[in-house]
Amino acid sequence: MTEYGIHASHEQIHPSALLEAVTAAERAGFTRAMCSDHFSPWSARQGQSAFAWSWLGAALQATNLPFGVVNAPGQRYHPAIIAQAISTLGAMYEGRFWVALGTGEFSNEHITGERWPRKEVRNARLLECVQIIRALLAGEEVSHDGLVTVDRAKLWTRPQTTPALIGAAVSVETARWCASWADGLATVNAPVDHLKAMIGAYRDAGGAGPLALQVHLSWAPDAEDAERIALEQWRSNVFPPPVCWDLDTAEAFDVISENVTIDQVRSSVNVSSDLGRHTALLREYADLGFDHIYLHHVGQDLTPFIETFAAEVLPQLR
Repeated sequence: MTEYGIHASHEQIHPSALLEAVTAAERAGFTRAMCSDHFSPWSARQGQSAFAWSWLGAALQATNLPFGVVNAPGQRYHPAIIAQAISTLGAMYEGRFWVALGTGEFSNEHITGERWPRKEVRNARLLECVQIIRALLAGEEVSHDGLVTVDRAKLWTRPQTTPALIGAAVSVETARWCASWADGLATVNAPVDHLKAMIGAYRDAGGAGPLALQVHLSWAPDAEDAERIALEQWRSNVFPPPVCWDLDTAEAFDVISENVTIDQVRSSVNVSSDLGRHTALLREYADLGFDHIYLHHVGQDLTPFIETFAAEVLPQLR
């Protein structure tokens, strides 16, 4: 049976408010959680970007929820440091932590001052990072010279159960590639045919483990409010790759999204005041085979969403 969690968006909400939101979500009946890991928001209107790994320790301590984070090792983060972070949270909260690994976005990674590699190079770098992280989590001493460099690294604190390393993908091709190294697949809402093709490519290539879906949605009792929230907070997020990968600042995203319409926002956000429509869409995603679905209300006030969806939507899905 599909489990339903909440997504915590660090680029939109202050970390203290996010902590209050996930504890409220657990009390209300959400059974899982995940969060983003940004250095920069997608828009100046979003206005936040706290350090996810500090927050995760607090969130795991404050709740009993399993938590995951989407992370891009290789440029902003050295893979040995990410392995240590994964290992520490895994050891402290056995069986409750996972990480989805992807190639990242320039808006977060440019802070190092290093060149932003081509996509195929970023894929190769990610694969090196995954191999390094796995070896470290297995207790090996690792030295590596390649797209990343490691010198005699070893983890001295490790969990009994190794946290899952999930593949983050938005294309069929990447989903197929993730099957070669990942313990599961995570993606975001898209047309059903595209999601079905991604799942098929991942499974046909031998991909095992759970399937996770992050669903961007905007809900308010009034339809105009739902549209206003979506347009204000998420219009900078409608651009497909390579734009979303390669643009460098929140200000640049704001410039190119100035004339985005609500109809364009609907291509990436499920916008509706109708709880029945949200329920039907989530049920359709679950029927595709997703094991975990994480609801991301794109507004900055999560309380009405948590209370209403917990009372009116989640019981219908279960």
